[in-house]
Amino acid sequence: MSGIVAQNLNRQSGLIKAAEAGGGAWTFISKTTASGDSTISIASGIDSTYGVYLITCKSIHPSNTATEFTINFRDGSTAYDADKVTTYIKIRHAEADDLDNFVYDTGNDATGTGGHLLMENVGNQNDASTSGTIYLYNPSSTTFVKNYICDFHSMAPDPAVADHILSAGYCNVTAAIDGVQFAFDTGNIDSGDFCLYGLST
Repeated sequence: MSGIVAQNLNRQSGLIKAAEAGGGAWTFISKTTASGDSTISIASGIDSTYGVYLITCKSIHPSNTATEFTINFRDGSTAYDADKVTTYIKIRHAEADDLDNFVYDTGNDATGTGGHLLMENVGNQNDASTSGTIYLYNPSSTTFVKNYICDFHSMAPDPAVADHILSAGYCNVTAAIDGVQFAFDTGNIDSGDFCLYGLST
């Protein structure tokens, strides 16, 4: 049997539907498309409406090669410079099968107000880009730090090295986080889509 199982009636396969009047769903909030921009900001839509927000970054292409892709957070001011504590795991595999590693990269752990590194060494070949997701938890809290988890992949200009970066952190502020900003450390964001969703509960 396959398909959606209504109300989870002890069936053993298929997708389980949440009970009526229960569960939750992702709600699309906004989409921003880059076109030669130095930064992309999501300056509205992150508030107390949802407890969890998801940002998807699809086929983000840089103007420069071997560049670093970052995110930063706004904590109520006009600047995207919230203080952060982060951690960083890197997985790599070359198309030629002559490189593979899995490391906890302490060199890319960070504290401070600079951008959080989502992906390093992004290529600008015609077929190169980086894509990934950021989950941001309870950003409107004025009691707790704001946790977030990032999962990104790209093709590096080595050539043809697959990079997979798992990173996470928290905005070490009690002020609400109400905006995020993306940038490469050199050059512009030539193209790509940034979508914001909220999880209803």
